[in-house]
Order: sequence, then structure tokens, then C-alpha cells
Amino acid sequence: MIVDFHTHDFPDRIAGAVLAKLENTLHTRPFTDGTRQGLLTSMNEAGIGLSVILPIATSPHQFDSILRFAAETNELYQKAEGPRLLSFAGIHPDSPDYKKELSLIAREGFKGIKLHPNFQGVDFDDIRMLRIIDRASELGLIILTHAGFDPCSPNRQFCSPDMILRVLQKTRPEKLVLAHLGSNFNYQESYEKLCGGGFYLDTAYSVGSISEEMFAKIVRRHGADRILFATDSPWRVQKDCVERFLSFQSISETDKEKILSQNALSLLEMR
Repeated sequence: MIVDFHTHDFPDRIAGAVLAKLENTLHTRPFTDGTRQGLLTSMNEAGIGLSVILPIATSPHQFDSILRFAAETNELYQKAEGPRLLSFAGIHPDSPDYKKELSLIAREGFKGIKLHPNFQGVDFDDIRMLRIIDRASELGLIILTHAGFDPCSPNRQFCSPDMILRVLQKTRPEKLVLAHLGSNFNYQESYEKLCGGGFYLDTAYSVGSISEEMFAKIVRRHGADRILFATDSPWRVQKDCVERFLSFQSISETDKEKILSQNALSLLEMR
């Protein structure tokens, strides 16, 4: 089974408006309609068995609505015949009740949380992020964060490799995932500064743009056991990403299997 560790969807009633706003902000067009059904259709075309959905809380007051929608997704698509969609929870670093919210996330059985320093306007090494990372780690939650460039803030990085290193000096999260191979569109810096650390890298968006040579270098240095296949749907075509990844001749079939499914299923405790 192929696992896509980094996707997004939205409630049907707002998906069109949200995607239109994001397309205008990011100057990037989506490739699904942003709904659950749109994601499932894309998955079927790509041969993907499970997608991890990563909601982003852009303000503290969104916590409850995001959690309800995420819980509904998990209830609907984690049936005994086999999971298709698995949603993480979203939390904002400015929340005054972050401890209570993280405890609720863990108690409700969520596997992890998504942080997006750029959209949330808070540096990854800010104390507000550090305290969430610490508490989430204590609760055994996976912490997945955007890393590197994002077109929503083209002139500033809120999660650079140097910031990540400072966070790792102060915290020791066991289940940290850095999206976009650790530094979106600056893979050389990730290779030089981050590879080999005790965290995971996902391939979201990057698998569609990185050179095979650079990707293979990152896999060799960081280790195939710590790479998670991901697309960033709806901002990439899942089928195209799967096909491009499978075409990489410098990655062994054993390592491809780890990256496509085994690592994700192990991290999610679904093996």
C-alpha cells in the first residue's frame, strides 16, 4: 500500500472558496476540488491506499471546528475494511489553552498535529512553538511542520534549517517530521545542515521538482528509514508524484518500499 503522508482537504461547503483564496495567495493552482471525495478520486488514480490529512489552524479560534472535521474524517474512513484517510489535528501556537487542547487531541486518538509557521506567523524556534513541541512529544504525538520556503511569505522563512537546529538543541521530539525534505526548494541546505538527524523528512511537493541526483544524496545521508513519501495534494498531482518517484533508478526497490509505505505505517503504528 502506498501512503501519502502530506495532503489537505476542506469541508465541502467551504472547499471552493478556500482553494480560490489559497490559489490567489500562493499563485499555485490546485489539482483537486479540495474535498474528501476529490482526494479519494485522486488517490484511486494514483494507486494510493492511505492519505494523511494535515489541517492548518491559522488562528486559535479554529481549533474546535478543525478538530470536529478531522474527527469526522477519521470516523468515516478508518473502518475495519481498511483505512483510506487519516487526519491529524491542527493547533495554533497562540492558543492560551494549548496544553488542554493537546491533551484532548491525544485523548481522542489522533496520531499527530500539523504546524505551519509561515501561515501561523510564528517562527519555528519561538517559545510558543517550543512549548507545543515539548507537550506534544510528552503525549506521544507526531509533530509535522512545514519547513523552508512558502509562497505565502516569499521574503521570509519561518522554519529554516538553522531554526530547526536551534529547536533540536532545546527539545528532543521523538516523532518530528519536517515537510518538503526539510527545506522547501533549498534542498542543498537541508542536505548540508539537517540530513542525518533523528527526525523524518517528507517528500511533499519536492518529489515533483527535485533532481533525482539530489534526492538520492538526501536518502543516502539521511537514511531511507527516515523518509516519508508525500505529495502535498491538492497542490501536486498524486499520480504524477508516484510515477516520478518510481522512476528514480538510483533508489533501490527496498528503499522505495520503505519510503512509499513501510516507514509511514511504522510511524503511525499501523503495522
